[in-house]
Amino acid sequence: MSAVLADPLIAKYDVAGPRYTSYPTVPYWEATPSAEQWISHIGGALGEAGQHGAAIYMHIPFCRALCTFCGCNTRITRSHDFVPPYIKAVLAELDLYRKHLGVPLLEFGELHFGGGTPTFLTPEELEQLLAGLFERVKAREHAEASIEVDPRVTTAAQLEVLARYGFRRISLGVQDFDPRVQDIVNRVQSEQQVREVSEAARALGYNSVNFDLIYGLPLQTLASVEATMDAVLRLRPDRIALYGYAHVPWIRPGQRRFTEIDLPEGEAKRALYELGRQRLESEGYREIGLDHFALETDSLWQAQRGGTLHRISWATRRPSPGR
Repeated sequence: MSAVLADPLIAKYDVAGPRYTSYPTVPYWEATPSAEQWISHIGGALGEAGQHGAAIYMHIPFCRALCTFCGCNTRITRSHDFVPPYIKAVLAELDLYRKHLGVPLLEFGELHFGGGTPTFLTPEELEQLLAGLFERVKAREHAEASIEVDPRVTTAAQLEVLARYGFRRISLGVQDFDPRVQDIVNRVQSEQQVREVSEAARALGYNSVNFDLIYGLPLQTLASVEATMDAVLRLRPDRIALYGYAHVPWIRPGQRRFTEIDLPEGEAKRALYELGRQRLESEGYREIGLDHFALETDSLWQAQRGGTLHRISWATRRPSPGR
């Protein structure tokens, strides 16, 4: 057993808990703010943003199929009939914020599309959403726009539309390359599909490609993680997020496709992360925070080295329980 796995501090906190992406975590939210308090808080946050501007998150909940590991706010559908009214509702919500904040044109420094599957939208639907959005917002100098995509449904035409509106960062939901793991979590995609989307993005001028990976998935083994890392290193993204799987079937019934028997837990789960970390670091990736890695050429690592790394507090965000 390695010293890391035997660490009593790690053993102490090897328990189920709320996601760390919100602070204070949801169980400690004691009261629902009034509309006036909420608007006042957002107005204050925008004022504190200074030269950076707002950070805007837009949630696109639609997915063609349910990935059984998922904990996000999603709507599973193959129909696009829901898209036009959703776009209309999102833009109407933004208009309400602008009205109550007294801001005719919201200036942003960060814009992020997440999901669900933002590239569920066709190129024409993305154009409609972005055209409406940019009638209401303005990018500040050095603003960054990023999007999460599913390699199985993402095309060069979609990426081209996004690039015209300033998107230069892309995050691909990869999770795992092992066929058995992909099958049980209902997320079957090939290395070639991931390669094609990555290369199409780079050809269009995207300067940061991230892969989302998950350790602790059902049927994962040290050998399967090794093979996944082989594929990841062949594709060599700029950044990698290596998340731990959270098993909450009482919240997400889709996770009942498998049981705890199928899951690596405790020391076995930690060993999967340690293997992934060692492989990435041996190939030039640097560990940042709890579960992120970046090449030394990437701005995330450069910010870490330069002492300017910080976390953005989203000024306008459609809530989601997490990835």
